[in-house]
Amino acid sequence: MNLQHQTQTPNSRVDLTKNRSSEPAIGNVLTVHEVSAELRCSKAQVYRLMNGKVEGLTPLPTLPLGRKKVVMRASLEAWKIANERNRATVPNDSEVDAVDALA
Repeated sequence: MNLQHQTQTPNSRVDLTKNRSSEPAIGNVLTVHEVSAELRCSKAQVYRLMNGKVEGLTPLPTLPLGRKKVVMRASLEAWKIANERNRATVPNDSEVDAVDALA
């Protein structure tokens, strides 16, 4: 059997955060707790976002890992941009009423 191993000198360090071509880096996979910290909301709100139960926002894309759900960082960033654009183009009724009240 031919086994190939990477050889390292005793003083060399392995950078575990570097992205390999077939594996995502650890920082690219976010837990519900990490998403809630990023969005500054509760974990319950993140689960509502994942399940599409927040009116006016598209569901947050997830990767199921058994019963656990995780979010890819790229998906979270794209979701934030898409929903920011959606909110910017559709004014809230209270904003329209406030403008009409000033006129």
